[in-house]
Parts: sequence; structure tokens; C-alpha cells
Amino acid sequence: MSKLSELAAIVEAGKVAEVVPAVEAAIEEGNAPLDILNIGLVEPINVLGEKFRLGQIYVPELLIASKGMKMGVEKVKPLLMSGDVKNLGKVIFCTVAGDMHDIGKNLVVLLLESAGFEVVDLGMDIEPDEIVEAVEENEDATVVGMSAMLTTTMYAMKETIEALEEAGLRDRVKIMIGGAPVNQAFADQIGADGYSTNAPLAVELAKKLMNIA
Repeated sequence: MSKLSELAAIVEAGKVAEVVPAVEAAIEEGNAPLDILNIGLVEPINVLGEKFRLGQIYVPELLIASKGMKMGVEKVKPLLMSGDVKNLGKVIFCTVAGDMHDIGKNLVVLLLESAGFEVVDLGMDIEPDEIVEAVEENEDATVVGMSAMLTTTMYAMKETIEALEEAGLRDRVKIMIGGAPVNQAFADQIGADGYSTNAPLAVELAKKLMNIA
């Protein structure tokens, strides 16, 4: 079994104390930092997320595994951020009002930064007027990214777009959205400029919205 597979199994099993040593072993084996992130840390959380949706596991198991994943991400983050990376532009990112989930958002922010974007991370549970204020304060920001993990909070994305329109700022920024309950149809419905299913694709979408080859 490869060190990446071992890492993924450890994360999925919720063996928190073994995650960082497993990440170190995967690095020593010569695996690319992005592969360690995506295959070793993110994929097992996605597997558990599906099991949770099906009622096969419960919140405690998911929270323990997520804690291990976060520890692994912190270990591999310096490797993702290393190197001479040019600035591709500024993105404002957050989890919308009423939503306290930040795992997906944090992964997108991490990958955007490692790709060369400057990210203004507003955090989670961010109201529409706070996003409007951030756009006003960051005149060089050209993309706003919003995440939601609950069907009860996804419509805060629509409210945010409407707030940006009312403030006369909608034409200044592109809007990208993501999260478990949203899809392309919803993005079209609320007037977003793009939708992504995962963190790596979110980076490609940001580049597309900024017209970066």
C-alpha cells in the first residue's frame, strides 16, 4: 500500500494522532504536495461525507476525521505555498450567513493562495452587507467566492448578489459559488458567474473568470 493510501485510510478511520506522521511519510515517499492534499486528506473526508449523508456514520466520526485532516493540511501547507508564485489577482472568499462550515472554504482558499491568488478570507457566517463592505474596501478584488453547506443557507448567496447589485458593485466583480447543496442550475438561477464542485476546480474557475490562461 502506498503512503498516500495509508494516509487516506488513517484520516478516514479518524486516527488523529497518526495523521501528521503519515503526511510526513507520504512526503518522504516523494508524493506531490497537491496529491497528498487531494488524495490523502480531502478524498477520505469526501467518502465520509457521503457515508454521513446515507446515515452510515454520525457527526462525531465526521468531526474527528475532519480534525485529523486539518492537522494534515497544516503540515502540507508550507509545501504548497513554496516557490516563486506570481500574483494572479485578488479574490474575496467566505462562507455565507447562517453557515458555520469552513472545511471546504479553507481548502479553496489554500489552493487559491498556492496558485498565486491573494485571498481576503472573511471567514464563515458572513452577512451580505459584510461582503458588500469587503468589495468596497478591496477595489482591486475582481472575484467574490461564496460557500454554503446547508440548504437553509444557500439562498444567502442570492441575497448577497442582490446586495451587490443594490450597491452598484455587481459589475465590478465576478461571483463564484460552491458547496454541497448548490449546482449549476442554482448558480444560473441566482445570477452567479460560475460554480465549482471542488477546490481544484474552483482554482481553474477563478482563473477563467479572471481571463487567466
